[in-house]
Amino acid sequence: MSGKVYLVGAGPGDAGLLTLRAAELIAKADFIALDALVSDDVAARIPAGTEVVFVGKRASAHALPQEQINQLLVSEAKKGKCVVRLKGGDPFVFGRGGEEAEELIAAGVPVEIVPGISSAIAGPAYAGIPVTHRAHATSVTLVTGHEADSGSTGIQWPALAQLDGTIVFMMGFANLPAICHKLMEHGMNGDRGCAVISKATRLDQRTVTGTLRNIEARVALAELATPAIIVVGNVVSLHETLNWFESKPLFGKRIVVTRAREQASELKRLLEESGAQVLQFPTIAIERPQSWDSLDVAIDTHFDWLLFTSPNGVQSFFARLFAKGEDARALSGTKIAAVGQATADELRSRCVFPDLVPERFLSIELLPLLAEDQRGIRTAVVRAEEGRDELLTALRERGGDVHLAAAYRTVAAENNVDELRALIESNTIDVITFTSASTVDNFFARLNPGTARIASIGPTTSEALRRHGRTPDLEAENATIQSLHDAVVASVKE
Repeated sequence: MSGKVYLVGAGPGDAGLLTLRAAELIAKADFIALDALVSDDVAARIPAGTEVVFVGKRASAHALPQEQINQLLVSEAKKGKCVVRLKGGDPFVFGRGGEEAEELIAAGVPVEIVPGISSAIAGPAYAGIPVTHRAHATSVTLVTGHEADSGSTGIQWPALAQLDGTIVFMMGFANLPAICHKLMEHGMNGDRGCAVISKATRLDQRTVTGTLRNIEARVALAELATPAIIVVGNVVSLHETLNWFESKPLFGKRIVVTRAREQASELKRLLEESGAQVLQFPTIAIERPQSWDSLDVAIDTHFDWLLFTSPNGVQSFFARLFAKGEDARALSGTKIAAVGQATADELRSRCVFPDLVPERFLSIELLPLLAEDQRGIRTAVVRAEEGRDELLTALRERGGDVHLAAAYRTVAAENNVDELRALIESNTIDVITFTSASTVDNFFARLNPGTARIASIGPTTSEALRRHGRTPDLEAENATIQSLHDAVVASVKE
């Protein structure tokens, strides 16, 4: 069985810039040779069972020499595997993809090239610097800069210094002084705009602008990190006007999400779209209840009311309902109540429109909306195994027949706390978000939030925070993920 090697460009770092073809091949690969410049967000898309070998190359630090990388790709492909050589940016833009393709073809191995978005284009774009612009530059030149201080380099400095367009130097950060010196030495005006973009397209991107004459001092003062690209040209002047990425409301903020990993994607997405660096530290995990018996009673028996207290309860209830071969028609004649708009939305997504939704995200807020005399009324409360019983107790005191239907349970998630503790202690965490009382309890059992601001999704979560001696700095208005995100953004703008 013949294997094949795909030389795949992983793009500059932002996983959203990964091409559809690249994502498809990452998902189906048997073997991935991973480059150093592939971002963690892109690498996180590699399925757990895929064999991965790190072959990263950085200046003066090669995990494997190029000859061994070539041999590895040939060897794995000849075992019949789907081999992906995952490279930062584009494999044919200073990525040695051409050399690898030649070696593979010479060895009789089928090759496919999958272009990626190069940081030479994406980096300036994310810094608000168009590499071409009719009023400023009608050409763009890409140059490798890692040997700019070498006399043997093939760079034609006299010709390069005469260009009126944009010049992008890649892999040249360490040689920034030499690059600026050589361009000015060969006639380029020292007032020509220059920008250095560190970690382009990533949520910790930083851009420093200046001129050929002063950029070295400005970069030294900013203490920029690699990888970085250098942009020279009049287009640099557009950075202040077009700086869309680094001006996002949460840009540069580190925010911790404590929600269960399987639930955290929407909050993580919203925060990252607003520019935040999101650290996932799930303090709870959602698991099936220890027994389905109580939930089965709620499904198999006719109740006058079903009260859902969370989206998790809705999801578990309907998963169990469908497993029994039934659908929403089984709820005919039963009134439905939902605590919180997120719970109501979860029901609506299944074409079940709740009869009651209290304004506040508290189960006891249902009490004023339900009959004062509960005699003869059968009610099932669908919630987690663990939880507060005020609602059940109050309904029973009114004479109701109340059944607790345990739809799921929350358990403490296992995490390595050392990294987060170090960040908290160094005061580099801006906000820690909490979405339930259980996330609060499990977090405080292991960590102290220090000086980080505390964001709560609603009153129940805020009450749990107060029990641990911490008043939330901000609380979502509507106890929804969107509202929590909006509250964080508003607090940063204050």
